Amino acid sequence: MTFYDLKTIPAGAQMSKVIAEVRDFDGRDCLWVALPADIRETGLPDVDYIDTENFVILPTSFSTGTLEVDIYTTLAHDAAPEDRGFSGLAYHIDEDVKNFESVYIRGTNGLKENPPAPRNARGIQYFAFPDAKFDYLRENFPGVYEAPANLGLNEWITLRLEVTENGVTSFINGEQVLVVEGSLCNSSSGRVGLRVDIGTEAYFSNLKISA
Repeated sequence: MTFYDLKTIPAGAQMSKVIAEVRDFDGRDCLWVALPADIRETGLPDVDYIDTENFVILPTSFSTGTLEVDIYTTLAHDAAPEDRGFSGLAYHIDEDVKNFESVYIRGTNGLKENPPAPRNARGIQYFAFPDAKFDYLRENFPGVYEAPANLGLNEWITLRLEVTENGVTSFINGEQVLVVEGSLCNSSSGRVGLRVDIGTEAYFSNLKISA
C-alpha cells in the first residue's frame, strides 16, 4: 500500500490546472486544492473546467485496486449558483494527461442538503476524459453513471473506489453508492489525482492506494 497523509505536498506531485497548499484545517494538516485565479475569472468551460484536467497528480502508478481518501468540500467565495462543490479522485491519468477517469461528488446535491429533484439523484458522478463527460453520459445513459449519495457540504467524508478490470465501485463513508460496469477510458493504468472543479475548494487527507 502507498500512503500519503497529505500533510505536505508529496515529492514529485504535479499541478494540472489547480493550485494547492498545505493548511491546518479543522484540527488536521491537509492539502487544500482549488482552481487558480485565471481559470476562475476567465477560464473557458469544457476547456479549463467542467470535467477537465483539474487535479494534483501524484507520482504513483495505479491499475487496479483500492483508492481511499478523506475529503472536505466547500463552495468557493466566487462560486456561481450552478456550482455544486465538485471534488473527488482521478485515476489512470496517462503520461500526457490526455486520458483519465474520475469519480467525484457534488456536495450541494448530497442528500444531507435536501436538494430538489433531479439534483437529489446526482450526488456522485463517474466520467472519463476526454470523450465521456457528465453531460454526454447523462443524456445518453441517464441514471447509469451518477447516483444519490448521503453527504453534504462542509463535512469530512471518506471516498473509496474499488477499481477492477470490470469497472469501479464507489463508497461514501463505507456505503456503496455507485457501481460502474466497464471502463470508458482509453488508459487502463496511470497516475492518481486529487480533483476539484469550478466554484469549489476542497481539503484532502489520508490518501491510501493499494493494488
